[in-house]
Amino acid sequence: MMSPIRSALTLGISLVAAVSAAGEFPFSSTIQPPRRVQVIAHRGAHNQAPENTVAALDHAVADAVEWVEVDVRLSRDGRHVLIHDADLGRTTDGLGPVDGRTLAELKTLDAGAKFARRFAGARIPTLEEALATAKGRVNLALDCKRVDPARLVRDVLEAGMERQVVVSADLEVLQAVRSAPGGDRLALMPEWKPADGLDAFGALQPAAVQVDAADVTPDHSRAFHGRGLKVMTKTQGANDRPETWDRLTAAGVDWIQTDRAEELLAHEVLRRIDPTARVKVAHHRGASRYAPENTLPAYEKAIRLGADLVEFDIQTTRDGAHILMHDGRLDRTTIAHGPIRDHDAAELTPLDAGAWFGRPFAGTPIPTLDDFLHAVGERAELYVDAKNISPEALVAALSARGLIDRAIVYQHPDYLARLRALEPRLRRMPPLADPAQIDPLADRLEPYAFDTRWNLLSKPLIDRCHARGIKVFSDALGLNESAASYRRAILDGIDVIQTDHPVRVLRTIELLETANRPPQH
Repeated sequence: MMSPIRSALTLGISLVAAVSAAGEFPFSSTIQPPRRVQVIAHRGAHNQAPENTVAALDHAVADAVEWVEVDVRLSRDGRHVLIHDADLGRTTDGLGPVDGRTLAELKTLDAGAKFARRFAGARIPTLEEALATAKGRVNLALDCKRVDPARLVRDVLEAGMERQVVVSADLEVLQAVRSAPGGDRLALMPEWKPADGLDAFGALQPAAVQVDAADVTPDHSRAFHGRGLKVMTKTQGANDRPETWDRLTAAGVDWIQTDRAEELLAHEVLRRIDPTARVKVAHHRGASRYAPENTLPAYEKAIRLGADLVEFDIQTTRDGAHILMHDGRLDRTTIAHGPIRDHDAAELTPLDAGAWFGRPFAGTPIPTLDDFLHAVGERAELYVDAKNISPEALVAALSARGLIDRAIVYQHPDYLARLRALEPRLRRMPPLADPAQIDPLADRLEPYAFDTRWNLLSKPLIDRCHARGIKVFSDALGLNESAASYRRAILDGIDVIQTDHPVRVLRTIELLETANRPPQH
């Protein structure tokens, strides 16, 4: 069954089958309406969760990728498991070769703690577990490092996943898969080089070909499409960037495998939608789904995802310096403990604020407010949660960087009244917990916007705010992070949605815009 999140994300449109040009490769299209270029998340969302684990797969599914690539190996007793390396040492607490241990022994290993303590206890999944997790939710590209071809076919067919799997391996392995009982029901994807010629695979009858990004051309794509084949390419490393994605899309590829699935998804949506007519998206604590909250990597990621606004929290140290952190204590997001107010800035800024999130971010420091303002500058509007900073200090910090006109400050009304007296140009946003407060707050503060509780949102309330020249922001956090919730708020006229799921919001905006677009003649 499709998960509630996946169902909401596709706006309730059910799973359907898409078929290749030759009609020989039916596969499930888990995202509706289908996108022309589909995204393959390499080893799952492996920068946000341990690679090749159920957590990495689930994270990618929640972002609405069509495919997850996973690596398959054999245990000593002939069971298929998901792990990339032949050796256990890099990703687990074990040592030695994967095929030197039975499945039962592999299942005792921790496949999460080396990535981050929050994933401690994650296990190496079996292929059967991965197939069950993906069924009806996402397609799997199986990169077969060392497999039993006959067993692989059985695993896929017994899971009923032959329409959601494509198998990639050396040509000899693919031939053995095709020859195994039931192997004619699986979709195969060999690697292709221009020197091979367009009809290199003969009796293998592949459903797709994997082509190096440098070798992709429009002519090659047309030729393979004419033979009923999909074209897949990889863009890891230096090639994993918008310029490459655009070139490959223009060249006609069908699937792009990437380490930055969320950025590719956002990039494609932002190319298609009208930037002047849409609701704006505020990234909560930066792109905190993809990088450690309130750190510079989270804000750089937010900007690459097209953030209109970046929300950040300010705390004050014992010696009066200002840093970015949500909590008043250090415990949750750093390697230290205790209240921020008990420490000087020199003690705090070197602390590791990234390792808790994941190994790719180990060593990320706590940014000072000025570090952040300098890094982000005018690339996005600043959504300031002035948790623990005086109005005077905030005005001074923003003025020093010339960012008064780029900031919107959220705080309680008394704070904002002081701020208004100090710097009238600084845009103010009080919380709105009761519609009866609209006029009193408007008269007192002349706010730029209200931060309105999600459960209060309605078209009459939003229209009333707009009639007074006040914008409406709201936080779609937690239970409200669904396409159905976003859609309702957008149709009611909301101005800014703050979210932990920016890619999901962008997809909803695209679907609404597409639905409202007049038909082409």
